[in-house]
Amino acid sequence: TVHHLENSRSLRIVWLLEELSLDYEIKHYARNPKTMLAPAELRKIHPLGKSPVITDGDTVIAESGTIIEYLVHRYGNGQWQPAPEDDQWLNYRYWLHYAEGSLMPLLVMKLIFSRVPKAPMPFFAKPIAKKISGGMVGGFVQPRIEEQLRLVESHLARHTWFAGEALTAPAVQLRFPLAPAAAPPPTEPLPPRTN
Repeated sequence: TVHHLENSRSLRIVWLLEELSLDYEIKHYARNPKTMLAPAELRKIHPLGKSPVITDGDTVIAESGTIIEYLVHRYGNGQWQPAPEDDQWLNYRYWLHYAEGSLMPLLVMKLIFSRVPKAPMPFFAKPIAKKISGGMVGGFVQPRIEEQLRLVESHLARHTWFAGEALTAPAVQLRFPLAPAAAPPPTEPLPPRTN
C-alpha cells in the first residue's frame, strides 16, 4: 500500500511499482489547505506523518530512498540496480542519494524563499522580506541549482542513464527534483559557470 500525499514524492514510488509490475493499492491523503502539511492520519502509519510511506504486509517503510532500495532489492529480480562488482554500482549509489541529499534541499530553499514575500506580514515589512528572499534566491540558491543541473547534464552527456545503459532506480529518485529544477523548460543551455 502506498500512502500517497497529494503533490508529494510518493509519485516516484508509484512509478517504480508500475515498472516492477507489482500489485499495489493507493491510499490518498489530502494536504491541509492552509498549511499544506500532511493530515494527522498519516501519523497513524508512521510517527513523522509524512509521505511517501508504504506498507508491505506488516512492514512500514518511510523515506523515498529506503522505499526504492527495498522495492528494488525485494522485487526487482536483479534488475533496476547494477551488481556491486559492476563499474556502474558507485554511480547507482551516488545518484540514488544525490536526489535528496544535494539537489532537493536547494529546491526546498527556493520554494520557501519564494513564499516569504507572499506571507502575511505588516505592509512595511514586505519590501524588506522581498529584498532578502530575492537576494537569497538570486545570489545563493539559484546559482547552486544551476551548478547542480550542470553536473547532471555533464553526467548524462557521457551516460545513457544515471548508472549506465539501463534504466535504474536513480532515474526514479531523480525525476521528482529534476522536473521542478528544470521548469520552466530552459530555452537555452545553462549558463557557463562563473567564479
